Amino acid sequence: MKTHGGFLGAIGLSLLAGWSVGALAQTTTSVSDSAVSLSAVTVRAIAPERFLAGQKLQRIDSTTLLQFRFSTITDLLTYNTPLAFRSYGPGQLATVAFRGTSANHTAVLWNGININQPNLGQTDFSTVPVAGFDKLAVQYGSGASAIGSDAVGGSILLGSQADWQTRLGVTVGQQLASFRNKQTQLGLRYSSAPGAAWQVSGRTYLYRSQLNNDYPYREFRNYFVDQATTAQRGLVQDLYVQHRNGRQLSVNAWLTDNDLILSPQDTVARERTRTQSSRLLTTYAAGTMTMRLGWIRDLMDYAKSDFTNPSHTETDRFIGRVEREFRLWPGLSRVTVNLRTGGEWSHYRTRTDGYGGQLITENRQDVYALLRLQTERWLVSANIRQAFVTRFNPPLTPSLGAEYKLMQRAQTTLTAKASIGRSYRVPTLNERYWVELGDPNLKPESGVNLEGGLALTSALTPTLTLTTDLTAYRNRVDNWVLWNPATDYHVENLQLVVARGGELASTLTYTQAGWQAGVRLGYALTRTSQERAYDRYARDVLGKQLPYVPVHTGTLNAWVQRGRSRLSVQMQTSSRRYITADNTQYFRGVLLANLLAETQIRVAKAAFRLQGQVNNLFDALFISVRRNAMPGRSVAINVLFSLPANHP
Repeated sequence: MKTHGGFLGAIGLSLLAGWSVGALAQTTTSVSDSAVSLSAVTVRAIAPERFLAGQKLQRIDSTTLLQFRFSTITDLLTYNTPLAFRSYGPGQLATVAFRGTSANHTAVLWNGININQPNLGQTDFSTVPVAGFDKLAVQYGSGASAIGSDAVGGSILLGSQADWQTRLGVTVGQQLASFRNKQTQLGLRYSSAPGAAWQVSGRTYLYRSQLNNDYPYREFRNYFVDQATTAQRGLVQDLYVQHRNGRQLSVNAWLTDNDLILSPQDTVARERTRTQSSRLLTTYAAGTMTMRLGWIRDLMDYAKSDFTNPSHTETDRFIGRVEREFRLWPGLSRVTVNLRTGGEWSHYRTRTDGYGGQLITENRQDVYALLRLQTERWLVSANIRQAFVTRFNPPLTPSLGAEYKLMQRAQTTLTAKASIGRSYRVPTLNERYWVELGDPNLKPESGVNLEGGLALTSALTPTLTLTTDLTAYRNRVDNWVLWNPATDYHVENLQLVVARGGELASTLTYTQAGWQAGVRLGYALTRTSQERAYDRYARDVLGKQLPYVPVHTGTLNAWVQRGRSRLSVQMQTSSRRYITADNTQYFRGVLLANLLAETQIRVAKAAFRLQGQVNNLFDALFISVRRNAMPGRSVAINVLFSLPANHP
């Protein structure tokens, strides 16, 4: 395929670079306090999870990942977080409003590197499969000091990890769903026998989806339902090589191909958008030193009516990062202090019809220092980052966060947390270089995020456990970039936006005599508005809720399990969504509910997991974009074969 040309060569170059570094690196013992030893292997957490104390972090558990295995992370996060998504339909563009910010204010990290498409400055979540990754976490609030650009409202963390225990594991999955939609998955895990000086672990995952969206209706309760077909396919390849003394080399690759056709039956109005991405990352770790080399290519072809000569966009990113972690004052018995310092360099090359066909290049550099202090009761982080961008001057982004255990008993822990941090966003390539409408002299957006809260974990009885997390925040973003409708959509630094609100998440679980049950509740209050007038048009919208961001959102997940069978109810509700900046027009609030029944059948060393699900159980009318309703009730049957039976 043209998309992934040079892919094998890039792998070879990265492997060569990694091995060359390994030959010169010293072999030392890791001092990371979060390291987990598995056969003399050091597993290091990604920086945002360890160096952003005081901020809310939500890790998605393995059971939830397995339940949503045949979904994209849009569906998983919709029913398990307070994030507000804007989706055009199954298999179509899905973006997020994180804590009242825009789609450009969420960083998406894949094994530690930001994969947002640089021309658009965002990620289409409909192209990210849940089954492609071993770990998924949501970092709330500004993470610019540890992550860099885009982490204004929050960050999505996708990760892979080695499995040194499974010699050979196979999974084969098939989904059949309403509207002639289907999906096929194939996964392999493998590792070499333990005891040798070098050990190898790998994972190969292939997936293919065909969403025909063959609805039996063109309207749903008097709203148009846009028929669209989407063909998705992809490959995720992870390979880890580790030495018994702790040195480790990993290669992670992710290839995607997404072909979307709107109104395929209408030869005049139809539109085709094909996006393809090749992502390659090589990481070498020796002791406390980590080096990374990465390459990402994003292709986009767009055509309307006639598909023979599409508009073409091609963007390459080359990434290098070096960082080292130090243990300060190791003689202190009850205090652990870690300092991580590093630098990152990225080179961008893009060519698109919208920029007049010219080649645009850009260099970005970051230097940072991340400090983490931990005692029996305190966890404190103090970070600082400075970015350097071609023709830009991003602000210095420090942050300070702390967590303190107010109560620490045998069965109960109550923790107070608070943080303050500065954020920034470099304008997208489209915002700067689009012919006539773009402005290469735009200023970087700059924000300040404050948040604080309480976290409680308590074993109420030997069979009943409660966890609760309460957070309040305020995020102020200046020089907000806007395609200004008052000037024929020219791009300008026009808005001062303030987002403020609170989030509550609580989980109650019960376990006894082979039975498990639980309920997880979530609620978010999000008030986000423009607070500064820049022209006559803006004076009418001051203090008004930003479009497509609901003020109230809530989630409920309830389940009961006996043995290998489980019944789950997933619900999400949201208040009205305004569709105009002056709040005169809106979509009504909605309650969505899914029902999922699953069981596992074991045959010898193999297992079959059967899932039956009903989506939009109450056949609710849901509209997240103007003039386009989501489909009504639908069903799906999922079958997952695993060998051995305990292989995920």
